[in-house]
Amino acid sequence: MIQIPIIMPQLGESIAEATVINFLVEPGGQVQLDQDIIEVETSKATMTVAAPCAGTLEKFDAKLNESYVVGAILGFIQASKEEAARVGIDTSMIHKESVAAATENTKTETKTPPERKIVQPTVRGLPVPANAAGASFMSPRMKARIEELGLHAADLSGIAGSGSANRVTIEDLEKFIASLERLKLTPASSMRVAVADAMRRSWTRPLATVGLPACFDALLAHRKASDPKPGPGLYALRALALALAENSAPAGRLIGAKIVHPPAIDIGFAVEAEDGVLVPVLRAVDQKPLKELVVRYDELIKLAHQRKLPCEATGGSIATVTNFGTFGLIWATPIPLPEQTLVLGIGAGRKVPHWDEAKGQFVPVTEAYLTLSFDHRVLDGGGAGRLLKRISDLLQQPDRL
Repeated sequence: MIQIPIIMPQLGESIAEATVINFLVEPGGQVQLDQDIIEVETSKATMTVAAPCAGTLEKFDAKLNESYVVGAILGFIQASKEEAARVGIDTSMIHKESVAAATENTKTETKTPPERKIVQPTVRGLPVPANAAGASFMSPRMKARIEELGLHAADLSGIAGSGSANRVTIEDLEKFIASLERLKLTPASSMRVAVADAMRRSWTRPLATVGLPACFDALLAHRKASDPKPGPGLYALRALALALAENSAPAGRLIGAKIVHPPAIDIGFAVEAEDGVLVPVLRAVDQKPLKELVVRYDELIKLAHQRKLPCEATGGSIATVTNFGTFGLIWATPIPLPEQTLVLGIGAGRKVPHWDEAKGQFVPVTEAYLTLSFDHRVLDGGGAGRLLKRISDLLQQPDRL
């Protein structure tokens, strides 16, 4: 009888290692060729390691919940020379001493990998450990536990992993969950959870923001003479709608290899509600003049504050306008909703000096920054800049809105 090593196989083109999670046969048991004997986890799926030949399972050198590289020896099978020859194993290359040495090396390499040099920060007091990569690698077991707890990978971004290459292990996750019980916990509202989920999905795309200052003097003069008076957000919403009516491609969505153009210019606007944000929608904004939109706009703001928006005033918008200037902010980078490509932001108005060529001197004007955040897969900086410039130009001509 000879010892035949059980080798960690190449389980996929990009798989370099796997974690042992279960032994399917007890030592001393009889196994057949290609019988599944070990269950392992990779970054992609749960798989099995098969017996290389028929014989008696002598022992497992591998340990549960430890990772082993491709080619590592996981255990041994006692087999006859005839069986080894039948399945094509070269017995002349197998010697007990060399196998034992290889086993010892495997243990050393898999259980105590070479220490990685970690660059230590020169600035102390970081909010999370410098090597906290978060749960970038998640095994099926980890994913199942996270789903059971109602968590997402983003919730674990501050965990420093103790596994191979600083990966977050299931033990790290359980310790993290246990540590939370010692802290003050308050339940998140359903709206807060919904907003968090939408932003998490939005952030899976490459997002960018451009901005420019716009003079609001003409807009403010037009608003002062109007009855009822539109808010600055409605002016921006109407200007965005007219700009997109001229070219709707910037508001298209990339689905596969195609840009899906919007069927209508329906624009949403952000309204702060209790513990979250709601986005009422005005339909076909490009087809209705500003003065016809004011009453409905104000009505939807009130309904949003009461969290009583009708179904027809929610969902289906192609872009959103947000007036972060109401919080005194002059610049921000808002995030488009998952189903949208664009979000137009308006900063707080400020008096700034502006050079007047006719008067040959500086004069005070009211200026506010406009920002446009966009899905960079659909729109590049140049296209976003031109769209934002067109919106700014329309705001200088409020009578056209």
